Amino acid sequence: MVLLKKQSDKYWFIFICAAMTIVTLAVYWQMHRYDFVNFDDPYYVTKNPHVLNGLSHDGVIWAFTTIHTGYWHPLTWLSLMLACQLFGPGPGGFHFINVLLHLANTLLLFAVLKKMTGSLWPSAFAAALFALHPLHVESVAWISEHKDVLSTFFLMLTIWAYARYAEQPKVARYLWVAVFLALGLMAKPMLVTLPFALLLLDYWPLSRLGPKRSLTNLVIEKIPLFVMAAAVCAATFIAQKRSGAIGGTGNFSFPVRLANACISYMRYIVKMFWPARLAVIYPHPGRNVSIFYAAASVISLLVITILVIRFTKSRRYLFTGWFWYLGTLIPVIGIVQAGSQGYADRYTYTPLIGLFIIIAWGFKDLSAKWKYRQIILGASAVIIISAMAVCTFFQAGYWRDSISLFEHTLEITKDNYMAHQSLAEALHDQGKIEQAIEHCHKALQIDKNFVPADISLGSLMNDQGKNDEAIQYLTTAIQLDPAGRAYGELGRAYGELGRAMADKGKMSEAVALFEKAIVLEPDWVNPINALAWNLATYNDEKIRNPVRALQLAKRACELTNYENPAILNTLAAAYAANGDFARAIETSEKALKLCAADHALKKEIENQLILYKAGKPYIEAQ
Repeated sequence: MVLLKKQSDKYWFIFICAAMTIVTLAVYWQMHRYDFVNFDDPYYVTKNPHVLNGLSHDGVIWAFTTIHTGYWHPLTWLSLMLACQLFGPGPGGFHFINVLLHLANTLLLFAVLKKMTGSLWPSAFAAALFALHPLHVESVAWISEHKDVLSTFFLMLTIWAYARYAEQPKVARYLWVAVFLALGLMAKPMLVTLPFALLLLDYWPLSRLGPKRSLTNLVIEKIPLFVMAAAVCAATFIAQKRSGAIGGTGNFSFPVRLANACISYMRYIVKMFWPARLAVIYPHPGRNVSIFYAAASVISLLVITILVIRFTKSRRYLFTGWFWYLGTLIPVIGIVQAGSQGYADRYTYTPLIGLFIIIAWGFKDLSAKWKYRQIILGASAVIIISAMAVCTFFQAGYWRDSISLFEHTLEITKDNYMAHQSLAEALHDQGKIEQAIEHCHKALQIDKNFVPADISLGSLMNDQGKNDEAIQYLTTAIQLDPAGRAYGELGRAYGELGRAMADKGKMSEAVALFEKAIVLEPDWVNPINALAWNLATYNDEKIRNPVRALQLAKRACELTNYENPAILNTLAAAYAANGDFARAIETSEKALKLCAADHALKKEIENQLILYKAGKPYIEAQ
C-alpha cells in the first residue's frame, strides 16, 4: 500500500506540475508583447549602457563594484546583461525570463513543500496560490523587479538544500545552503531574513527542535548564514543612505513609519483575500497616517499572534506560517523608509508564502471530519484558483505600457503625484506635450516640492523653445534638492539646464552645466553627447575643444554600442574638428546607414559629409 501511494503521488506530482505550468504560462504569456515602463526600467535597462551592452568584462566589474539604484545586487545586473545578450535590448526577452523564473519558483515551492511535509495536495494548493495571486503580478510583469523573481529562485534553492542538509547534516550539504543564500543576497538584499526563516522551518515542518537539538544549537549552526545576512544589511543601509533612498521625500518620523508599517501588515492580508484596486505606486500618507487604522492594526496583529501561539501545539504550521509572514516583511515594511511609497504589492512576493501555508494546511485540518470532504475541497480549490487566474490575467494587462499602467493607477488612487509625473514622462515620450505639462502641474499641486516634476517641466519647456521658463523650473529643482539625494535626478536637472543655456547662446554656462551633469551621471549619454557636440562645432575658439570633444564622443558611442546615428554624427564632427577627415567620413557614412527613417537627421549628416570630403570641419553658424 505504501509503495502504491508513493507511485500514485509521483504521477499526481507530475500532473500537477504540468497543470501549473500550463495555467501560469496561459495567464502571463500576454506579457511577451508588452513594453518597458518608464518607472525604474530606464535605470535598470533602457538607459543603462552596461546592461544594453550585454555580458562583458567591464560589465562584470561594474556589476560587482557599483551601487546603482541604491542597491548592491551584482547577480541581478549580470542576469539582466545575460538577458540582453541572449534576446537583445527589446522588452520581450526580459518579460519572458521573468515569467520563466516565476514558473520555476512556483514549481520549486511545490517540490520543497512536498519534500519537507510529505503532503501532496496542501503543497500543491499553496504553490498554486503563489503562482496565480494578483498581488504577485507586479514582481513578474515589471522588468525592474527581475530581482524579485531571481532572488526568490535562489531562496527556493536555499530551502531545498537546507531540507537535504536536515535529512543528513554534512559539511558539503551545508556549503550548498551557504552558496545559494549568497547568490540570493547578491540578487536582492531582502533575503537577509532567510536565516531566521530557516529556524522556523526547523520548528515545522522539519521538526529539528527537540531534546537532542536545542534552539541554541540551531542558531549556532546558522552563524555563517547570519554573518552573511548582517554584512548585506550593513552594505544595503550604507548604499541607500548614500543614494538618498532612505527617508524618501518627507524624512518621516519614527512614529509615522511605525504606524504605517502596522497598517501595511494588515493591508497586505486584506489584499491577499480581496486583491482589488492594485496599483504600482501607493504614496506614503506621511503625517496624515490614520491613528485609528494604526491602532486597529496593532490590535489585530496582537490578536492573531496570540491565537497562533494558542493553537501552535496542535498545529505547528500556524507558527511557521505567521512568523514567516511577519519576519520576511521586516526589511521592506517601512520602519526603515526607503523611497516615497507607503507600501507596495511587490513586497509580498515571498512573505505571502507563510500565509499560503496557513491557508493550505488550515483547510486540510478544518475539513478533516467533513462529509464529502474531497469533493468540497477539490471544487473549492478549482473555484479559488480559477478566480485568481482571471484576476491575475486582467491585472497583468495594465502593465502593457506606461500610459496604461499609470492611467489605471490614477483611477484607483488619489493625490498620487508620482503617478502623475510618470504619466507625464510617458506622454512626453509620445510627443503629447500639452498633456504631459498638465500632469506635471497636477503633481506639483499635490506636492509643490516634488523635484522630478520641476525637472520634467524644464525639459518640456526646452522642447518648446521656452528656455527662460525651463531655466526657472530647473533652477527651482536644484534649489529644492541641492545635493540630489532625495530623488537622484540632479544630473538630469543640470543636463537640461545646460540644454536651455546652450539654446540661449550662453555656451560658457552650458559647458559648465554639462560637465556637472556628467560628474553626477557618468553614464548618462545626453549631456555627454551635447557637450561633445558643442566642444567640436561651436564657433567660438574659446569654447571649442576638439580633443575633449573626441574623448566625450567616443564615450557616448561606447555607451550606445556605436548604434545611435545622432551620436555617431557627433563623433564624426569631433574627428573632423581634430583634422581626421578619413574617420569623419567613415563615421558619417555609418551614421547615414542607421538613420534611414529620420529624414531630418539624414539631411543634416549628408550636408556635413560634403564638408568632410572637402577637408573642412563642421562649425555651427552663429
